[in-house]
Amino acid sequence: MAEPMASARFSIAHVTPYPWEARDNEVNAHVRAVCEELSRRGHRVLVLAPSRSQERVRASRRELRAARARAGGPGSLLVGTDAGTPRVIAVGEVLDLPVAAHNGVNGAPGSSRRRMPALPIDVARTIEELLSIVPLDVVHVHEPFAPSTSNAALRHSRALNVGSFHCASERYVLSTLVARRFVESFYGRLDARTASSPATAELMARQFPGDYRLVPGAGGAAAELESIYRELAARRHDPDGDPALRERLAGRRQIDVDLHMHTDHSYDCATPVEVLLASARERGLGAIAVTDHNEISGAIAARKHALQAGIDVRVIIGEEVKTADQGEVIGLFIEELIPRGMTLQETVAEIRRQGGVVYVPHPFDRLHSVPDYEHLLKIVADVDAIEVFNPRVAIGAFNDEAARFAAKYRIVAAAGSDSHVAQGLGSVRNRMRDFDGPAEFLQSLRDAEIHTRPTSLLYVQALKFLQTRATPPSARRASRARRVKRAMGGSRK
Repeated sequence: MAEPMASARFSIAHVTPYPWEARDNEVNAHVRAVCEELSRRGHRVLVLAPSRSQERVRASRRELRAARARAGGPGSLLVGTDAGTPRVIAVGEVLDLPVAAHNGVNGAPGSSRRRMPALPIDVARTIEELLSIVPLDVVHVHEPFAPSTSNAALRHSRALNVGSFHCASERYVLSTLVARRFVESFYGRLDARTASSPATAELMARQFPGDYRLVPGAGGAAAELESIYRELAARRHDPDGDPALRERLAGRRQIDVDLHMHTDHSYDCATPVEVLLASARERGLGAIAVTDHNEISGAIAARKHALQAGIDVRVIIGEEVKTADQGEVIGLFIEELIPRGMTLQETVAEIRRQGGVVYVPHPFDRLHSVPDYEHLLKIVADVDAIEVFNPRVAIGAFNDEAARFAAKYRIVAAAGSDSHVAQGLGSVRNRMRDFDGPAEFLQSLRDAEIHTRPTSLLYVQALKFLQTRATPPSARRASRARRVKRAMGGSRK
């Protein structure tokens, strides 16, 4: 599943929060030395830094515009950066603000009037553009306190993220934190953390718990970082899949597939199986995954009804399983009920035992029950697909974070409506080649296109409330009978 890393060359961006002209800055000196050594080792290296020079910023922007027009696109910015000379890109003009003195790299005394730059007004936009269009394996941020260029890079990165911490002054670290919870949420995106001294490692572990690997600023830092990059890259999935399966699927018809939905077999849904299938057919879906909460009876009933009624909609048996305390995970192509309350790893192992597909829904939606970043990393090798778009996610940034996670680990991206009412069904769909079984399904999903349709979250949530909590049980039973009767009438046409 992982890529062979024996002689891999990486495309790396190192990001410093300090203006590149600050030659006496210990962090910049460290970044410069490490990047030059990584470049000599054959890696393609960019340095992203703010600048005090308007001309340098303008020159970098001209360079970016020219790269877009070249045959190699923005990736051409990496050309020639693997022979000992990294390319420095000035991402914005800096405004310096004085701060108290603090220790430098390796815990050595820093300058008496070090300056921590304020975040340039346009830096976030420039960094977001660079990191979204330049193909990078690793984004390595230094001192990613907020607000800073390093923190902005961590926010917008779609690559593997490494964070290096150099300061050993607790007073300085605390003075840079605008909002602790905000900073902590972004530090969760770090795939590896390093510290330049034992004092820094102890300080950061106390303030922001995690594993901080000691990488001193002296000679040998580049080799140690290269080892970290290789370890992280080994977690990535094979992006190509099975060429033989892709060739087999090439001639198949394309169908629209919704991979996440519920029936009235879920405690929080009032949609009968018959209504679900009639709606799926009306909306032009070729396949659906029925994923009730901790239940597969609805999915089995849907598959049986589709066959008996002659409805040409393939039904994938699924279950959205609540783990003990690590969120939810969906098993697709299963045939046996998976009990709730097991650990995330145990649940994934049971999906695997049944030959199913491990699909992680709404992974970073803090308003849902989700596995945190740490637990997700423990199962990353066994995750087959990640839901990168869910229209019921109220905050779009949560979907964006899922897309970044899937991209960095090269996990298959997918989408599902998470429909709890028939009106939401098919509001997002995966356009893919028709498939038979989990292996063909996954290969087809690799090449799928995600299509969304406008829908009102407030509208579907209101319908869900009206159909469940706001309606007395007797009225729900009567409404269900009427809806099933209408759906069955349509099935016979």
